[in-house]
Amino acid sequence: MSNVTIRDIKTILTEPENIRLVIVKVETSEPGLYGLGCATFTQRPTAVAAAVDDYLRPFLLGRNVADIEDIWQSSYVSSYWRNGPVLNNALSGVDQALWDIKGKMADMPVYDLLGGRAREAAPVYVHASGPTREEVGDKMQAFLEQGFHHVRIQVETPGYASYGTGRGLTEADLEYGRGGAVGDKSLPLEGPRPVTTWVRPQEEGKRYAHPGGVFEPKPYMRSTLDLFEYVRDRFGYGVEILHDVHERIPPILGVWFAKEVEKYQLFFLEDLFSPEDNDYFRMVREQTSTPIAMGELWNSPHEVIPMIKDRLIDFIRIHLSQIGGITPARKIAAMGELFNVRTAWHGPGDTSPVGHAANMMLNLNTYNFGIQEAAIPGERTREMFPGMPTLKDGMMWSNGKPGLGIDIDEKMAAKFPFKEREFGGAWDTVRRADGTMVKP
Repeated sequence: MSNVTIRDIKTILTEPENIRLVIVKVETSEPGLYGLGCATFTQRPTAVAAAVDDYLRPFLLGRNVADIEDIWQSSYVSSYWRNGPVLNNALSGVDQALWDIKGKMADMPVYDLLGGRAREAAPVYVHASGPTREEVGDKMQAFLEQGFHHVRIQVETPGYASYGTGRGLTEADLEYGRGGAVGDKSLPLEGPRPVTTWVRPQEEGKRYAHPGGVFEPKPYMRSTLDLFEYVRDRFGYGVEILHDVHERIPPILGVWFAKEVEKYQLFFLEDLFSPEDNDYFRMVREQTSTPIAMGELWNSPHEVIPMIKDRLIDFIRIHLSQIGGITPARKIAAMGELFNVRTAWHGPGDTSPVGHAANMMLNLNTYNFGIQEAAIPGERTREMFPGMPTLKDGMMWSNGKPGLGIDIDEKMAAKFPFKEREFGGAWDTVRRADGTMVKP
């Protein structure tokens, strides 16, 4: 099979568990031989599908599937203007699928094509979020009893919450410190009173990818520090805790916050600053030893290079499909090894099971692996994606099958099409008490 070519490329859009997934399937001239890749950009999925169907497909039909490097490089510049989450995710879907095909042709899992395993399994972290520190602690306790050792903890900030009914809140709402209705006088308010009218109410019966709300940095930092104190008092220092700032606080407060959390010995503090404020990481590095993770919002390797070279981060948090797939990610991981920066690929629910399978190939092969974010899959997801990595004993395990080791039930996927969402599925805006927009 030395001259196997790309016969067709198609996108599969599905939503088994209320998160919109984009899967790319590359079919070959060899009957029955195909590969799958993750191109999930859940806030703009149809734009990614159009980039694959309308541009990459006609550009790549007839190309030799063995030439992954040339296909990646030529596709990357085929739009002239390159980079960005839409184009990179489209390219990632094809790239991961080609690695899947190459592994199947070689009868090897992709990690063997990359040089073999550096470990048997990949330690993971899971998410414990809640409206109170006690509820976060109870969720953490349940995870520890299941064998997990690394837990990301987030808690609601009292008095700052989503506008609207306060019902139907998601884990993401709690992670961002938003719970019941803003202005609830039963809640202690330790910051400015929300006066903005620019937050749009959440209407009953409508779906929102991420509802808006009001956020204030100092109340958030106080509630988070209180959570860390509570967790360490309850569980001690024998368990690893992580936290995500989501780049919401002013950079100089981020510097203070990184110093203040040092005593709680976090496994890492994530997204302390937005990509626009990367230079502030120099100040953090000079003033504290708190481990720093960053990268899920990076699109270009050129954003990553100075951060690794100058050792300004400790964990590379890139979303594999956001950066363009396995081909660029393995090169970034190799650079990280030279500078003692570890990998921690992005892996929440909007990384598809195919994306997690791709993460696992690098997790097992990469010597400087650090940790893998894990989402607990629902029953429908497990059924739709046979062969997806499994979670056991606080670790993620590959099945060792050729390629990425995963498949998709296309008939089942078709039964779970995208649901309609407000604003096309875009995230609504979070604002300060006075109405100022808050990142992200």
